[in-house]
Amino acid sequence: MEVDSDFLQQYRNITNKLKKRFLKKPNVAEGSEQFASLSKLLKAQECHQYAGFCQLAQARCEHMIGNWCAEAYALTEAARSFLLSEHSVQDIHCPSFQEHLNAAINCYSHAIRVFLENKLCAMAAALSIELGNSLKTLGRPGEAVQHYHRAAELQLQNPLECLDSLGRIASAKIMIGDYEGALSTMTEMDYLAHERGVTTSDGLQPIGAFADILARCEVSRVLLLLLLQPTPQRIRPEHAQILEKYSWESSDDDINSSCISEDLFLLLQSLVMACQSRDTEALKCHQTELWPLLSSEQNHLLHLVLEEVAHPSSQVV
Repeated sequence: MEVDSDFLQQYRNITNKLKKRFLKKPNVAEGSEQFASLSKLLKAQECHQYAGFCQLAQARCEHMIGNWCAEAYALTEAARSFLLSEHSVQDIHCPSFQEHLNAAINCYSHAIRVFLENKLCAMAAALSIELGNSLKTLGRPGEAVQHYHRAAELQLQNPLECLDSLGRIASAKIMIGDYEGALSTMTEMDYLAHERGVTTSDGLQPIGAFADILARCEVSRVLLLLLLQPTPQRIRPEHAQILEKYSWESSDDDINSSCISEDLFLLLQSLVMACQSRDTEALKCHQTELWPLLSSEQNHLLHLVLEEVAHPSSQVV
């Protein structure tokens, strides 16, 4: 919709009220409220870009007052408004310089800095994840990785939240084809879940969400290793141990120590053997059986494994 023709005049009027005059202190709190009201009016008219500018002005007012909480909120709302503008531009396939996206990233970064200055690491991490998700939605998973990584660093004291951020990093790396990086991240997740996860009374088996995360890591790492096909000289010891676990010589202890079901374990074992023998027909049969047991991301990796076996690439890790 077209912006209200009176918008710029209202913006100027509020700005003029905030100018310093001789022996008269401007009412910054009132100016902040007026910018907030104007931004709501512009959002109702779907003029998200202009709403973002008003929210930025509101954030500046709150900074002058010293109200950091309201400042961070206004910056976050401004970032979201600029993101909505970027989505609108992309939806109509209009050429642009991504100025709305850059403005959103700057607003998010400023809000994160405000939270960090006030020792609210959890809020800063949440905004980092929100920014990463937005970039991923806009088809920029490579740029999202750094923001997920910052969130993971801020969440080190909370293992579940940290593991969630690391999982987002792995997914983004898979999306951009960085399978080695995804494998390293999954290995880091496995180590962290074993190191800091909640276990059974005997301390041997993780339980709850940690068991689910370990199951995801195990399946994904097997598929990534089958896709990368590392040479014996370059494979890491922990990765070699995973492949050995799914060899025909594996024992019942391997099945019992795994966080995945016995059926899935046996199917993955058959998949590993089929890949090693390069039996394409057997791989297709296993793909059909595994499909309902895997996530969409894992099914994508399984498809890539099948393609790699059928049409080997020249790149070997």
